[in-house]
Amino acid sequence: MSVAADRDGRDPDATHIVAVNDGRVLGTCRLVFRGTTAQLGRLAVEPGRRGAGVAGAILREATRVARTRGSARIALHAQTYARALYRRDGYSETGEPFEEEGIEHVAMEKALA
Repeated sequence: MSVAADRDGRDPDATHIVAVNDGRVLGTCRLVFRGTTAQLGRLAVEPGRRGAGVAGAILREATRVARTRGSARIALHAQTYARALYRRDGYSETGEPFEEEGIEHVAMEKALA
């Protein structure tokens, strides 16, 4: 993703979730709230910590925060290689793969009922 694409102006109003261990940032994501939908984005985990459960912990915290804020669902655009991560957390695909910033993605969502 280009730096220009990353500057979408939503960060100031977003809720940012940061996983920290011993003062070191291991991963992060953000939630942008629109009506009853929380849009999850910018999930990133330090390369050396991938596969260690950091992303799952971030997703669980994002779910907790979205529920607390009254969201009915969380929606996201997942890079297709990461679909299994989101499926394990209860997300389902809602469309066909598409290209975003030159990378194949798929829309996914999870109901918070």
